[in-house]
Amino acid sequence: MKVSYKAANEMSPDAVRKSTGKSLQDWFSMLDKFGGPEKGRKAMGEFLLKKNGVEAWWVTTLIVEYEKARGVMEKDGKPKGYNICVTKAIKATPAKLFAAFSDAGKLSQWFGAGTKLTFSEGGSFANSDGNRGQFKKINPGKMIRFTWEGERHAGEFVEVKLQPSGAKCSLVLTHDRIQGRDAADGLRAAWGEAFERLKSQAEG
Repeated sequence: MKVSYKAANEMSPDAVRKSTGKSLQDWFSMLDKFGGPEKGRKAMGEFLLKKNGVEAWWVTTLIVEYEKARGVMEKDGKPKGYNICVTKAIKATPAKLFAAFSDAGKLSQWFGAGTKLTFSEGGSFANSDGNRGQFKKINPGKMIRFTWEGERHAGEFVEVKLQPSGAKCSLVLTHDRIQGRDAADGLRAAWGEAFERLKSQAEG
């Protein structure tokens, strides 16, 4: 799964002002007056979206960059960062989709060539695209949780849930603690493309 590290929108000072009507520092000052990080992401999001008409992509970006600027850190000493959610409905059983994650040969076809896999809690995965991590929790046919590691990644977590609905099963993936906007947008696109390949494999 190749990731192109590119933000969906330009983030230069001129681009921020053109897209949002204010500079980053102007928004940060407004969020300070609003109550700061203590208000929480939900309240800050509503303030930016509903009170100030900021577009959703920029709402998330402003909040994450604001937290970084104000030194808001999690217990591991890193910012909370970005999180993404990618979903895909596939005409297949949960067991069939689960097998696409638990079998190295099948995983190599849609996730990344040459995937090496030890599918067990505490086991690991790695492929030729540089994707690697360690499995933290596995609930057969229902959920898989693993770390995401690499040159630009540390302390990130991915969770995949399988939710059956009639003849189809939905994959719901969340990827948390991403430290850059370009990485978040790149990973969202890469996971989407990977799930398209998985769909073709599962329904073919």
